[in-house]
Amino acid sequence: MACGCTDTGTSAQAGTGQETGTHEMITVTDGLGREVTVPKSPDRVVCSNSGCLRYLTYLQAQDAVVGVDSIEIEETIFDARPYALANPQFKDYPLIGEFRGKDDPEKIVAANPQVIFKTQLISPEEADELSEKTGIPVIALNYGSLSAYRADMDASLRLMGEVMGKEDRAEEVIAYFDAAIADLNARTADVPEDEQPTTYVGGIAYRGPHGFQSTEPAYPPFIFVNADNVVAELGTEHADVAKEKIVEYNPDVIFVDLFTLQTDPTAIDELADDPSYQALGAVQAGEVYGVLPYNCYTQNHGSILADAYYIGSVLYPGRFADIDPTGKADEIYTFLVGEPVFDEMSAEFADLAFTRLEI
Repeated sequence: MACGCTDTGTSAQAGTGQETGTHEMITVTDGLGREVTVPKSPDRVVCSNSGCLRYLTYLQAQDAVVGVDSIEIEETIFDARPYALANPQFKDYPLIGEFRGKDDPEKIVAANPQVIFKTQLISPEEADELSEKTGIPVIALNYGSLSAYRADMDASLRLMGEVMGKEDRAEEVIAYFDAAIADLNARTADVPEDEQPTTYVGGIAYRGPHGFQSTEPAYPPFIFVNADNVVAELGTEHADVAKEKIVEYNPDVIFVDLFTLQTDPTAIDELADDPSYQALGAVQAGEVYGVLPYNCYTQNHGSILADAYYIGSVLYPGRFADIDPTGKADEIYTFLVGEPVFDEMSAEFADLAFTRLEI
């Protein structure tokens, strides 16, 4: 499974146009600055590349999908995509190409969509080429994130919402994220520095599964609960930290992203078998916890929020005494994807999510 995020975005600008068939035609400006004329509230669409179908599901418009890329169809041992778990029907849809945006124009044409949504396009020329090959308008979206590239995420939700006639739902989703992040910050912003345990998260997926040294210096759940991330000094991009540095940092509390279970050895194996890691204070004290995968076909925003609430409850139990982390996760998933899928997803990862790990 793939992961990653994009950098820039733009908000949609609605236009007016003539009536075509049963759909009014509107003109919007997509994430690459292209003016694209499309049917308003189309009945048939496809989503290409990582995260695209996730956003359509957030907008409650997944019933308009008429074809999917291969990641929705192929069988996997581990699936950390809540939107897919909540919509098993995606596995039965026609194939439009391989995952990571490797489209098959002939298959797209056969699915007969009115609009192609596509994330992570590199250039306007790439979008124009796909449109020319299929004869179908292509709307480029910048996936963004809940943290550094939040403006991109909001713009893409609004753009997709404008096209799909889901403007109100787009604003509801954006407001939901805002409220959750504000709540997390309010619970933790005033924690004195001398009461902040140091933290580290290992096993983060990045273009596939990785071991314990794989981390995120700007890990959003840590940011949202104002946690003291020992690798924050390394910047905002994904990092592979030398084992010697992890030992030097010696974090008080360790979290393991369970997507690591797809690799061998896993981050959990490394902690159990490597004498250097065995000497870490967190391992010695039993302060090692499993969290839901952060990346699976790019960032899972719902899981990021769920992880943040769980991490907050571990670091500052008194400030999260009113939160049942698994119940909160299902509240988040139900709002975003329509189903409470925490138990199903945790089962994919040996029921280790939101647990103290035995090392």
